[in-house]
Amino acid sequence: MPFQKYHALAFGITRIDTAMVHEELAACYLMEAGDECAIIETGTHNTVPIILALLDEKGISRDAVKYVIPTHVHLDHAGGVGGLMQALPQASLLIHPRGARHMIDPSKLKAGATAVYGEDTFARIYGDVIPVDERRVRIMHDGDSVRLADRELVFYDTPGHARHHFCVFDPLSKGIFTGDTFGLSYPSLVTEKGPFILPTTTPVQFDPEALKRSIRRLLALNPERMFLTHYGMLENPEKPGERLLAMVDDYVALAEKAAQEGPADLLLRLESALQAYLFAKARDHGVTLSEEALQEALGFDINLNSQGLMVWIEQQHT
Repeated sequence: MPFQKYHALAFGITRIDTAMVHEELAACYLMEAGDECAIIETGTHNTVPIILALLDEKGISRDAVKYVIPTHVHLDHAGGVGGLMQALPQASLLIHPRGARHMIDPSKLKAGATAVYGEDTFARIYGDVIPVDERRVRIMHDGDSVRLADRELVFYDTPGHARHHFCVFDPLSKGIFTGDTFGLSYPSLVTEKGPFILPTTTPVQFDPEALKRSIRRLLALNPERMFLTHYGMLENPEKPGERLLAMVDDYVALAEKAAQEGPADLLLRLESALQAYLFAKARDHGVTLSEEALQEALGFDINLNSQGLMVWIEQQHT
């Protein structure tokens, strides 16, 4: 299927490409119910005009957007929150208890992302992060729900990728907006065997046992589909979920083996080992892309996930 910036998925849900780094890397979602709407994930600050253009294209009043809902505060998911909230005067921000303060005062978020990416890359990829008025912030605890017209959205605390992460269950679509908890699955890596899925261990709060519990919790809801931020709708998630759980264990074993050689050049060893592992898994899945194309598809995540594994290893030894 040719690339589409906006793609209607059914159930009143439209997938939006956030235009972060390259096409089909990160998505956010417009949900429509009656005369009310929600934006789930926001992309970066640079994504805000793309979301607003879709509202205009569909003839949706900006006052109709009731909720802005990032699954967690990593900036590929929540970097656009402040800009969106400025443009959507009736919207409330629904946020994890551990994430609220970072949306109200994003200075630590900006500093942390700049430390990971560097100032120039941060400016190019993320643009800016704008504070949100505390009066417009609503904290969502585990099991809380909200109504969007006649539609219910239920929030589940899902740590493992980050401690400030929730997922959003939509009974109407029998789908879950999974953020990063249910991993990554890019369209370019789909084969006859189905989607190629992999965990994400972005710095700095990877917790493998918590992540596996969260994945199992999502699967226990018996969803028919997952709405991944990276990337798009994944149907029949049970078998991909089983593969994801096994891969979390593989990541841990890979990281522990790399750490046995000591701290010197650990990140380089992790990147090399993770690339070899994921490329082999992709080939076994039937992915026929060239090595260069596979590197283009997975290189960004290999680097970030290696950093996350390195932080986790260092935490285990302190």
